[in-house]
Order: sequence, then structure tokens, then C-alpha cells
Amino acid sequence: MSDNRAYHIVAEARRYKEEREKGYREQALKLYPWICGRCAREFDHKNLRELTVHHINHDHDHNPPDGSNWELLCLYCHDNEHQRYEEQVRYGGKSSTDGKSPTATFNPFADLKKMMNKD
Repeated sequence: MSDNRAYHIVAEARRYKEEREKGYREQALKLYPWICGRCAREFDHKNLRELTVHHINHDHDHNPPDGSNWELLCLYCHDNEHQRYEEQVRYGGKSSTDGKSPTATFNPFADLKKMMNKD
């Protein structure tokens, strides 16, 4: 494949992505307050570009008009959410239905008193 052809394919894919995002992004910004759904950071017109639309089910083509698959997240929380999802997909793990992370079960200090009382 020539470099020119590859360039056009990438450029077309970017245009398609931008057009698709423009539609659901504009809808989400009308539906929801301009606040990150994770860290509660507030946004205004000056920094609105840092507020992203996250697809809850990670399917960017599932865009119901009621916004039920969207949440607004700042760039940092959005990146963190996708990193957590990638790790879950890659390494497995329990998905919690209540949205809470699993509780740690290892206690490094469990036998500390016993170790300190050794004669």
C-alpha cells in the first residue's frame, strides 16, 4: 500500500470519527450538566474541550438519543476508565454490579503483634 493511500485511509477514518463524535457529544452536552461524573470537576465554555463523552458499555456506535449509554468525564477520568476496562479485558477480573471495586483481602499487618512478641 502506498504512503499516499494509507494517509487518505487514516484521514478518512479520523473525519468519520470526528463527525460521529460531534453528533453524540453535542447531544450529551445538552442533556447533562457540564460536570465530570467521577471527580465532579465543573466545566465552562473555556475548558469544555476537556470534558469527554464516555460510552458506558464501551460501544461507540451505541448512541441512544436519551443518552442512557453516555456519561460526561474529564480527560483524566476518561483515560482512567478506559485503562481499567482494558485491564479487566486483558487480565480478567470480577465485574461488580454495584459499581464498587472489589475489597482487598490481603492484610500485611495481620500477624504483626505475634511477630513483635517473639522472644
